[in-house]
Amino acid sequence: MDDVRHATVVVIGAGQAGLSAAYHLKRRGFASALETTEGRTFVVLDAASAPGGAWQHRWRSLTMSTVNGIFALPGAEPPVVDTDEPSRDAVPRYFAGYEASEHLPILRPVHVTRVDSDGDELVVTTDAGVWRTDAVVNATGTWTNPLLPVYPGAETFAGRQLHTRDYVSADEFAGRRVAVVGGGISAVQQLEEISRVAETFWYTRRDPRFIEGEFQPETTGRAVIERVIADVEAGRPSQSVVSYTGLAWTPYAVAARERGALERRPMFTRIEPEGVREADGSLTPVDVILWATGFRPALSHLDALALRNDLGGIAVRETRVSADPRIHLIGFGPSQSTVGANRAGRAAVAEIVKMLDARVAA
Repeated sequence: MDDVRHATVVVIGAGQAGLSAAYHLKRRGFASALETTEGRTFVVLDAASAPGGAWQHRWRSLTMSTVNGIFALPGAEPPVVDTDEPSRDAVPRYFAGYEASEHLPILRPVHVTRVDSDGDELVVTTDAGVWRTDAVVNATGTWTNPLLPVYPGAETFAGRQLHTRDYVSADEFAGRRVAVVGGGISAVQQLEEISRVAETFWYTRRDPRFIEGEFQPETTGRAVIERVIADVEAGRPSQSVVSYTGLAWTPYAVAARERGALERRPMFTRIEPEGVREADGSLTPVDVILWATGFRPALSHLDALALRNDLGGIAVRETRVSADPRIHLIGFGPSQSTVGANRAGRAAVAEIVKMLDARVAA
């Protein structure tokens, strides 16, 4: 078939983790599969129409002061940015410059629909043709897989429902009554913003856990990573970041508390046309329900490989999928942070080189 192409390694996704993997593949001597079929080659397939990964979709009020700057991509310095600039502008600009300076072989927009096994090779099917490869580095993140709870009566609600990924700014909720559902970082950020211009009601399944004092990377951070590693190695389904770390008293969290917006309510029992039915049986009228309920890893294109275990998760050791070591998951589990994503990209490439060298030696 004319639309079947070959690359030794296919990287899926061009966010922080995918760019890290691409950098380290090039550094280890892999050539662009767009330019040659000789030797070891690689290609990056990105579903987005432009550089920036999920950052290009963040809400405009999420500025660089809130995200604490940009962690440098491998081999590059982080740019000097205006702390008041929206992260959806600053980070994609940085990623675009990096892609250009490193001359990375990225194809976009290319949507990977499935990955199959065919003997020693993997077959990556996309909306722009098929790639046959020896290894896949999956760096698809979570942004395209929002978690939307199925809730009794949701279909009857006469107001507006939206997820975090659909949030643009608080201005659209001015003067409204807004239920914010979720106990994570994005929930608190958006609750604080919306509470400036609207009447808000905060709902979570369990009491949020706020950390007193400063987060200590060398102690608390290490303990958190060890817990996440234990979960992914056991193949337990991934949890939200704050379920491991707790919530920090950031400036926006403090501002929300001072405004009285952090008065948490237990989850409502059902949704009705005019509002939500509280746990105590009363009805709270609301105009909007914002589901700040997080995301899950976007991995449905790997379903044909049957990587999930009886727990519903995918067991991973380092970056290798236990059920198929040709597949590496990065920006997953302990490497969800920008720092972890960089390290995972390097580790995945090192393991792939080891696998390929072993094949040659055999």
